[in-house]
Amino acid sequence: MTTATSTTSQPHAPASDSERTELLTTLAGRRAFLRHTVRDLDDEQATRRPTVSALNLAGLVKHVTFVEELWLGFVLAGPTAFAGASDDREKQFDLQPGETLAGVLARYDEVARRTERIITEQVASLDDAHPLPPAPWFEPGARWSVRQVLLHLIGETAQHSGHADILRETIDGSRTMG
Repeated sequence: MTTATSTTSQPHAPASDSERTELLTTLAGRRAFLRHTVRDLDDEQATRRPTVSALNLAGLVKHVTFVEELWLGFVLAGPTAFAGASDDREKQFDLQPGETLAGVLARYDEVARRTERIITEQVASLDDAHPLPPAPWFEPGARWSVRQVLLHLIGETAQHSGHADILRETIDGSRTMG
């Protein structure tokens, strides 16, 4: 005897408040590591390039801020959020005239608060998804959910926190952990 199976798919249940909280708390923890790495630095120290890399601490914070804001734009508007985003790539990694580490950190805090508001107040479900923009590093036709965006931001922030830790230790021996 063959049993019929339903082919009707049920919509995903909205993410629980605890899942949102866990993802946002994890992202906040990664942000805190990055912020801790630049503690007590002046602008000159924060823009040093102590390794053969072109990276500097202020630039890493600025870049992570840009990336988080860009991806939350994607959460709200889909792939159109990426239009023209690569135009300022070089400026993402350096302080521009008039910019300071303190100003970059204040902007990072603004973006973090905006992210938390969007995720807690505007996103109906972490399963909400948009198609990714065409790019060689995205599979054609791929879609990312809000959950995938948050996981990406956690990974991006953690990766750059590691870069920052190496730079800081090279500048003055300070380390984020240990």
